[in-house]
Amino acid sequence: QVALRIRPMSAAELAEGARPIAHRMDEQVVVLRDPMEDPGDVLRASCSREKSYVFDMAFDSSATQETVYRATTQGLVAGVISGHNATVFAYGPTGCGKTYTMLGTDDEPGIYARTLGELFQTIEDASGDTDYEVSMSYLEIYNEMIRDLLNPSLGCLQLREDAGGTVQVAGITEISAISTEEVLQVLARGNTQRTQEPTAANRSSSRSHAVLQVTVRQRRRGRGLRRGHLFMIDLAGSERAAQTQNRGQRMKEGAHINRSLLALGNCIKALSHRASTKYINYRDSKLTRLLKDSLGGNSHTVMIAHISPASTAFEESRSTLAYAHRTKSIRTT
Repeated sequence: QVALRIRPMSAAELAEGARPIAHRMDEQVVVLRDPMEDPGDVLRASCSREKSYVFDMAFDSSATQETVYRATTQGLVAGVISGHNATVFAYGPTGCGKTYTMLGTDDEPGIYARTLGELFQTIEDASGDTDYEVSMSYLEIYNEMIRDLLNPSLGCLQLREDAGGTVQVAGITEISAISTEEVLQVLARGNTQRTQEPTAANRSSSRSHAVLQVTVRQRRRGRGLRRGHLFMIDLAGSERAAQTQNRGQRMKEGAHINRSLLALGNCIKALSHRASTKYINYRDSKLTRLLKDSLGGNSHTVMIAHISPASTAFEESRSTLAYAHRTKSIRTT
């Protein structure tokens, strides 16, 4: 499933005279208007200045955190508890609200908190003949290196593939969790370790992909063990270097971010044309390797793409809409 969320116009955008060009038309359709085209251009008079994109769900600036959670992620919890895999991505340019959607604020918690609350509540309400164990790990992928956000002193970690073909992070800290509050405290601690730097596009831009992995092990008396994985991912901002005015180290980071997002896009493209592509190159980046089962396996995957409605962000919005629209054609097996 692919959802699109349009954030409100920011004070900075309004101050520089930007006007809204992205609009939600109904529950699934978003229209983007090209602000550059000259209405007096006779040669292009017959071309539409507007392009519409259809998604599974579309949200505008009036949508609450609860609305977004219920429409996109709530339905995944039961599957994870019964042994399926699920993945939720936040995708889009820097400063468009990815971290707000995933992490939220104290007053308006995001998808992390709401999903975990639902998960623990469902386990609590379940029948007594089943034992559940919930554990989690939290990592970031920064410049193609994996760092454990719960224990950064471990340094750079490696990916390993076990005999069953499952890709795992060797040596990652996995902690048992018994309540949402406990998990959120751990996440808050982990987020202080996350690589954030100011760019021209956003004062506290996330320069890494943050991956929260929650594992639910279910053991029923007299039956075997079932295991479900839930990945919740706040991707780094996807934008051109010109937009962030990056130089030096920021430029290098941006190249790594765009490289892994390109690899993700290539996997998405290959998966969406499955019939013609026998080989899908998950090994192009750490991100796609880690998410191999989430993208092409027996996983329920949700991408929430984010854009700004401002005319100054037209190029970023157009490429994000095109990327998210392409993701919609993936069919997992």
